[in-house]
Amino acid sequence: MTTSATSVLRERHGATLVIRLNKPELRNAFDLEMRQGIAEAVYEARDSADVRAVVITGSGKAFCAGGDLKSLSSEQRPVFADRDRIRRLHVWFRELTNLEKPVIAAVHGPAYGAGFILALASDFVLAAPSARFCAVFTRVGLVPDLGAYFLLPRIIGLQRAKELVFSAREVDASEAQSLGIVYEVVPEESLLDEALAMAARFHSAATQAIGISKNILNRSFNLDQDTLAELEAAAQAMVMKTEYHHDAVSRFLNKRPRAFEWPAKRSPGADR
Repeated sequence: MTTSATSVLRERHGATLVIRLNKPELRNAFDLEMRQGIAEAVYEARDSADVRAVVITGSGKAFCAGGDLKSLSSEQRPVFADRDRIRRLHVWFRELTNLEKPVIAAVHGPAYGAGFILALASDFVLAAPSARFCAVFTRVGLVPDLGAYFLLPRIIGLQRAKELVFSAREVDASEAQSLGIVYEVVPEESLLDEALAMAARFHSAATQAIGISKNILNRSFNLDQDTLAELEAAAQAMVMKTEYHHDAVSRFLNKRPRAFEWPAKRSPGADR
């Protein structure tokens, strides 16, 4: 049996943790070992102070083909056992969605079903031209899971979310970018390098400020203006006491270079 240690690989690139789904023979489809491996990797990213960014990608020719239907259908379980199985997914998936560090998905080939939603849980999706996204669930008589109901309408809007769920149609990289699913389409051969380069930008960023901003932004659709104002005030009071803020102010006052500088966005068609 493949263990979670080999079905999901963890690689360090400086302060970036790469989480690599590693069942290429199954197009990195989710099974119990894969889920456990992702959970362990997410907890490492959460608990390691020296991890400042995360990249999620897949081995072989796919990002993730979704749930392993063969393993899911091989065992007949009581209905409440299946309910508990899905609920347990949300324990680690919430940790990933709300991880207070930047998460980048590097997607090539199919990102189907739960694999599609796994990509949506990241903060930025970089996609190769071969990337294909599909909320495939209704093709096999299932409903979306792994947080799809939360993430998909927030990213692309309710009407478009209904269309993708009801139709279970495939979306290519270009359309996914126009829908707001994909941040940037990059060449296949440089996909991981581009994701690592983007992650490396955050190595010198204000991780605590970014993390708490992400925490609040993820809740912004559910809260009223007054509640968000209170969260803003509390967050600002905390980050004003960080070493990063004090150093940034010192750099500004003493006319020293900033520790963090985001590069200008490349224009479409610019040489890479």
